[in-house]
Amino acid sequence: MAERMVGKQAPRFEMQAVLPNGDFGRVSLEENMKNGKWTVLFFYPMDFTFVCPTEITAISDRYDEFEDLDAVVIGVSTDSVYSHKAWMKVPREENGIGEIKYPLAADPTHQVARDYGVLIEEEGVALRGLFIIDPEGELKYAVVHHNNIGRDVDEVLRVLQALQTGGLCPANWKPGQATLKVE
Repeated sequence: MAERMVGKQAPRFEMQAVLPNGDFGRVSLEENMKNGKWTVLFFYPMDFTFVCPTEITAISDRYDEFEDLDAVVIGVSTDSVYSHKAWMKVPREENGIGEIKYPLAADPTHQVARDYGVLIEEEGVALRGLFIIDPEGELKYAVVHHNNIGRDVDEVLRVLQALQTGGLCPANWKPGQATLKVE
């Protein structure tokens, strides 16, 4: 049986990544926490696939909205940083991702995907998992779904904003609406 993760401290990670400027670097949850940032960590199965570039570029196109919410976005697959960098060199219109505004991290040992419960062991790839972690390192939101379905950036932003209210957000809550009052 899977162990509950939401509401607990998120598994710590540090990974090599390709940064938005194309350089190699490192990303870590500890660094984001030290900087008082929310972390939106999302896993995707593989570089040079079909659904993945649609969501990677959709998130990049809206990255400023994540920054405005004091959130850092990190994309992760089990591919190498060299594969990520090669994919970033392929233009969007040729099924590449071109320039993106956040790092793509590499998990070649599969440890981070395993820690977050998204690794398909027999294939060595991750499911589409998305995790929102607060600045104190608590995992506040987790969603994992089949690899055939891309994520909805509007929904990720809505959930991030709902979590940041600190209140009780009813079904279909939208940013700017009131939260529930309990008397």
